[in-house]
Amino acid sequence: MSKHFTSIISMYFGKFASKAFTPMIQNFINKSYVKLMGLDMASFKEPSEYKTLNKLFTRAFVIPPKLPSDKDLLISGVDALITDAGTIVEGKAYQIKGMSYDIDRLFGEFHTGLSDKVEGGEFINFYLSPKDYHRYHMPMTLKILSLTHIPGKLYPVNFPLLRNKKDLFIENERVVIECEDEKGRTQVLVLVGALNVGKMVVTFEENIRTNSEIRAPKHYTYENLTLERGELFGWFEMGSTILTFSQKGSIFPEVAINQKVLFTDVLGKVL
Repeated sequence: MSKHFTSIISMYFGKFASKAFTPMIQNFINKSYVKLMGLDMASFKEPSEYKTLNKLFTRAFVIPPKLPSDKDLLISGVDALITDAGTIVEGKAYQIKGMSYDIDRLFGEFHTGLSDKVEGGEFINFYLSPKDYHRYHMPMTLKILSLTHIPGKLYPVNFPLLRNKKDLFIENERVVIECEDEKGRTQVLVLVGALNVGKMVVTFEENIRTNSEIRAPKHYTYENLTLERGELFGWFEMGSTILTFSQKGSIFPEVAINQKVLFTDVLGKVL
């Protein structure tokens, strides 16, 4: 499946999802999607209140869940399935058990040496399915140092491809966010695009335009930009994957592969 073909599919799906149909038709589309995917809408508006399918995908909480009071607890910033987690060894992490990849290539040319900073640390992969809440929040308080948008393909990130497509995360379009925690230790967040993900939105960088005509990586740096634990920093339009990488000794994760997590769930401790 070529980059051109997957981009076209994602573009046309994005146009459909962004189109506001007549209220009767839109209500039918929204309710059908909710039923088909089995969405739990208890914390959100009624499906009929969303003017487009995309507004339904990127829905915000009516009443957000409460953060745990202990600020030393690491939280899940998303509703997702943990598809893999473990220790970074010799610059490698796993897209799924038995399928390793080079994180230096994932981070890209603007982040030379960044993989060394997280060597021996922890990685966690979060897969957001089309039925999940699509917004992402900070798992801990982080100072944002830089962001790089790396154009690429838009392969699906489902289990068959995770198991069989080598370097899936490296080939797909992604956004790499380099951060420091409150003790100055390196934390990296990577947003990975996928088929039908028309956009990856980052609230603090309006220049990001994913699934576009951009062909070369774009790099942005920041000063005095800190986001608090639980703070919204963007959303996927449809589901996709977030990868986290933490400097050795900075977190103690308590997670399991194939564990379903929700935003604000405790995933371990910030050391």
